[in-house]
Amino acid sequence: MQQPSLYLVSACLVGLSCRYDGQSKPNLACLQALENSCWIPFCPEQLGGLPTPRPAAELTGGDGHGVLQGQAQVLCRNNQKDISQAFIRGARETLLLAGSQPITAVFLKSRSPSCGVSSPRGVTAALLAEHGFSLREF
Repeated sequence: MQQPSLYLVSACLVGLSCRYDGQSKPNLACLQALENSCWIPFCPEQLGGLPTPRPAAELTGGDGHGVLQGQAQVLCRNNQKDISQAFIRGARETLLLAGSQPITAVFLKSRSPSCGVSSPRGVTAALLAEHGFSLREF
């Protein structure tokens, strides 16, 4: 018997209140894509030790690949504090979670310094892509 598909999904997409502003904004397209499947919610920013709510953050000097290589940074928008290490730690924890399960694909939040898949690619998305995981952005 074939094993059902298993997805990792950004927790904010399914309505968990882990967004930087502490709000819940579920993504209906993502929820429809996950219907009748098994999934595990995660938040790389929380896994990296950041609180909820937290200051909004942005990639500076490059994308998530650059952050992982020490050539770019993740900075708080309000005070320019460097929080790159928390984003890297969260990406690594997410990779451990993804590697511990038979993950079919990872559903990620668009325009996020952690999870954004398209330009600029976030830190977690970059690390997962480097390890061959299939990424889908919502």
